[in-house]
Amino acid sequence: MCEHRPMLSTPTTRLLRILYIAVAVFASWQAFGQSVPAGGSDRVSKVWNPDAGDGSYHNPILYADYSDPDVIRVDNDFYLVASSFDAVPGLPILHSKDLVHWELIGHGFQRQPPVDVYRTPQHGNGAWAPSIRFHAGKFFIFYPDPNYGIYMIQSRSIRGPWSEPLLIKAAKGWIDPCPLWDDDGEAYLVNGVSASRSDMKSTLILSRMSPDGSKLLDDGAIIIDGHNQDPTLEGPKIYKRHGYYYVFAPAGGVPTGWEVVYRSKAIYGPYERRAVLAQGSTSTNGPHQGAWVNTPEGEDWFVHFQDQGPYGRVVHLEPMHWGGDEWPAIGDHLSAAGTGEPVKRFKKPKIRESAPNYTPTDSDEFNGPALGLQWQWQANPEPGWAFPSPALGALRLINAPTAGADVNLWNVPNVLSQKFPGPAFTVTAKLRFTARSTGDQTGLAVLGRSYSAIVVQNTGQGLCIRQLTRQNADRGAASTESPEISVQGDTFYLRAVVGEKAMVSFFYSLDGMEFHSIGTPFQATAGAWIGAKVGIFAIGTSERGEFGYADYDWIRFER
Repeated sequence: MCEHRPMLSTPTTRLLRILYIAVAVFASWQAFGQSVPAGGSDRVSKVWNPDAGDGSYHNPILYADYSDPDVIRVDNDFYLVASSFDAVPGLPILHSKDLVHWELIGHGFQRQPPVDVYRTPQHGNGAWAPSIRFHAGKFFIFYPDPNYGIYMIQSRSIRGPWSEPLLIKAAKGWIDPCPLWDDDGEAYLVNGVSASRSDMKSTLILSRMSPDGSKLLDDGAIIIDGHNQDPTLEGPKIYKRHGYYYVFAPAGGVPTGWEVVYRSKAIYGPYERRAVLAQGSTSTNGPHQGAWVNTPEGEDWFVHFQDQGPYGRVVHLEPMHWGGDEWPAIGDHLSAAGTGEPVKRFKKPKIRESAPNYTPTDSDEFNGPALGLQWQWQANPEPGWAFPSPALGALRLINAPTAGADVNLWNVPNVLSQKFPGPAFTVTAKLRFTARSTGDQTGLAVLGRSYSAIVVQNTGQGLCIRQLTRQNADRGAASTESPEISVQGDTFYLRAVVGEKAMVSFFYSLDGMEFHSIGTPFQATAGAWIGAKVGIFAIGTSERGEFGYADYDWIRFER
């Protein structure tokens, strides 16, 4: 028997519900009425804003898992691209006017090749560290898939459409590519290598490339060997300045490493070395893998990530300048050897025009005809998983059949998720559940190598709510469940509260006002090379007949 927890109805509670509905309708109308097209202003997350409000910013500028960032400037606009691994759509692209406020404006691809391979989750595989460049009137993104090689996509507009990914070098284990078009018209590509696929590491390879970026012209040559001083050397970005070729690269491993710069007057070397950024006395561990970018006002900046476990690889902005010795100085508290430390707070970059005050979107009212850009699937999507509906003002998730009684969400492709948006937050989802078969379920989950979810399920005798947790989901461990609570009606409010150390508690409500705790606290964990995510899902057991569905009215993130 399921425990039944009645909701009492009195004149006072009925009045409160009426008032709540009126406020909710007004708030929804306001949110919809104030929505603006991409490039607008005043879209600020309630969870995290890097602007200190006094002419300075505080790091991280992106408190979300935009791993392995690369940044360029085109005229007065800055563009950032990041890894996406097996999440689809992939290669998120962000835009900024001042390097502090960023908006998510698109993705490099909608389906990941090889398409059949990525129809199922491939955690840790897929699109690793990319690079972005603007050349000859086109945007280029080069990215690796460590199992297949190096791909290239291009577009005349940063918002796309982007060309289909072209495999320009089939080479297992080749990762982290970055192109350089030299002054004499020659083109090159530098990349690292992954020991997990190629049995090589800590070396950087340079290849000649066709000027259109469509193929590599040779098998490459090693230009830098980091084994002695810079183990796990990877993620190179190559630039040319004042006759020097500069290669910025991280070393020492993600959680504990540092940033190195190599330089040479000849592109094939030999290269001099300097460690330019390290944790030092700060709390910013492993500050590395990023990009040098300058502003129209002549300032230089460095963008990099910091690994924060379940929060993922968050993005920092460091001041930078070039010394009289033609070496870059990054951060502050520069040592005698030229190694800087990351800043926690610093004055914002100078810009010629005011920058819109926006942050990447997290909340979603589901009022549009397409999924919000913040959402990604765990695999290449199939038709019929989800349908946005402006007419309903909801996102309909279909109870697509999933084999097995004990479903492991780690292996389910039709889980829709987004990144953690900050260090501590509350996320609440309102949904209406139309279950048609025994076993149909929908819910709100916090996902990583381990996951926990608050689930509404049709038991055959009615609907129940429970917490479902699976530690070590990546290794196929068994799940545990809280006692089921029987519920009436079809409308539910599901909530997850994420604390400062990524400890998660779950709650539910039948009216949106009175929330009940359910289950036990859950420690969020990182995924495969990524941070934890917040996800929603609808799965079922029936293979025929009309499937059930869950209409998600909205999802809202708050501090």
